[in-house]
Amino acid sequence: MSNIHKIHKEISGYTMTEQNTATIATQSPELAVQMKEGMRRLASGVSVVSAAHEGVRFAMTASSVTSVSDSPASLLVCVNKQARFSQPMHSGDHFCVSLLSAAQQDISNTCAMPNDEEVRFATGNWCKDETTGLFYLKDAQAAFICKKAQKIEHGTHDIFIGNIEKIHINSDDINPLIYLNGGYLG
Repeated sequence: MSNIHKIHKEISGYTMTEQNTATIATQSPELAVQMKEGMRRLASGVSVVSAAHEGVRFAMTASSVTSVSDSPASLLVCVNKQARFSQPMHSGDHFCVSLLSAAQQDISNTCAMPNDEEVRFATGNWCKDETTGLFYLKDAQAAFICKKAQKIEHGTHDIFIGNIEKIHINSDDINPLIYLNGGYLG
C-alpha cells in the first residue's frame, strides 16, 4: 500500500479528496449556479464601501457587509479579488462603509458600474473624514469608519474585518436600500 491514501466521496455537490490529513474540496459547476440562485432569495442592505490608494479614492457598491461584533465594534466586507477595489483594500489601513437609504439607488448604480473612480464620487453628498482622509456619504443611513484588523482569503473573495473607529448616523427615518432577487425593493 502506498503512503498516499486517497478516498473520493461525492458529498453535497463536492468531490472530497483526502491525502493523509489534508482534505481538498472540488466544487461541481451546478452547485455554483444553485448557490447564486438561492442567494437571490436573501434580502440584504446595500452599502457603498470607500477606500484610498496612492492618493486616489475608490468606492464600490456592496451587499456583502455585516456586523461581526460589538466588542470590539467591527464589520466585515467581502471583496472580489479581481475587482479594482481590491488593491486599495489590501494596501490601506482604513475603509468606510456607508449604508444607503432607499433614495440612494443612483449612488448604488454609479458605484456598481465599471466607471473611472472619480465618476463614482460625482453622485451623492460625499464628505471627507478629517482623521483618515476617507470619503463617506453624509446623507447615508449611517457611515462607519473602520481600521482594517484582518484579511481572510476564501475562494474568489477576500474578507476584510474592520474595527469601527467612528460612526456618522443620519437622524432621518430608518429607510434602507434593500437588494433582493437581482433588484431593489420598493
